[in-house]
Amino acid sequence: MPRPLFAAALLTALLSTATASAELKVGDPAPKFASVDDTGKPWKSEDHVGKKIVVVYFYPADCTGGCTKQARGFRDDLKELTDKGVEVVGVSGDSVKNHQIFKKLEKLNFTLLADEDGSVAKAFGVPTKAGGEIKKEIGGQVEVLKRGVTAARWTYVIGKDGKILLKNTSVNAPEDSNVILKLVDGEQK
Repeated sequence: MPRPLFAAALLTALLSTATASAELKVGDPAPKFASVDDTGKPWKSEDHVGKKIVVVYFYPADCTGGCTKQARGFRDDLKELTDKGVEVVGVSGDSVKNHQIFKKLEKLNFTLLADEDGSVAKAFGVPTKAGGEIKKEIGGQVEVLKRGVTAARWTYVIGKDGKILLKNTSVNAPEDSNVILKLVDGEQK
């Protein structure tokens, strides 16, 4: 593609992503989406939304600093969240294999969705960029963890009515679960 056409296509893509994220706001119906979970099984939002409050948090990559802190927060607060009728789902461009490694390493107790093509992120308007890879020593062996896309760190909370209760595009990774707990406490009063 000639350079001016490439630049125009890139600008159009960036603007459409920005527009999509600006359109989805608190009070809007949450998009319906489907993916594959960390066990390799299909996961559909319609099987979860409407039954519980669903936290859908997007993060850049398994086994990295901020993402690990964010996941640990949800892991540590999961019982309290579950007791309040909340289901937590983490979404990244990592593969099912990567998610399995991440869950095992960090003893994660909630679902991770593999969004390697970025389609779930796109449905929510979450910006993505090219994927990548990291090397991680696991059990004395070096594993290469590759991901299809790298999503921005955004968190959405979907109410039982299927509408967006929270859209956070400036997530503080270690504090994300605490923000959700406060929100849910406010909703239940």
